[in-house]
Amino acid sequence: MGKNLKIVLVGLPGSGKSTFGRQLASVLEFPYFDLDHEIEDRFHMKISDIFTKHGEGKFRDWETEVLQDFLNREDSYVLASGGGCPCFNDNMDMINEKAVSVYLDVPLEEISIRLGLSKAHNRPMFSGLDQGEITFKLKSLLVERDYFYSQSKIKLSGEDFSAELLVSELIHLLKN
Repeated sequence: MGKNLKIVLVGLPGSGKSTFGRQLASVLEFPYFDLDHEIEDRFHMKISDIFTKHGEGKFRDWETEVLQDFLNREDSYVLASGGGCPCFNDNMDMINEKAVSVYLDVPLEEISIRLGLSKAHNRPMFSGLDQGEITFKLKSLLVERDYFYSQSKIKLSGEDFSAELLVSELIHLLKN
């Protein structure tokens, strides 16, 4: 598809960045990475522990550091960013400068169902919230973050998009 093609997925928690990212990487035969997992590996701490012990400010600094390292790599890959990553430290500008950003714009109702009570315990931001509170939290996050997400080079909307659809969008983008 292209030499040194970096694809960074952005969107709300539960929008499918990790799941879709793995599928896309498989179709493109690129390595797949999850930014949160890379942060945990580098700093030998769970994200929730970083927030608890060091605060969000330190987490965001470390997140930007790991993101910059990825964006400076020479190889192709698919990277699922954390939901807040594009909103801090000019990260969205850096992503757009060095990669193809893809906004997974999934309806809030669908994300709320995905994050439903069975999975919320895996996400500290939603832990202990009921379905209505999860939906409200998602709406608040979208209001805060949509400005950044909307700067993406490609926007995939809906709840059911395919890796093949994104590949065709990427080909179109690269030709123009």
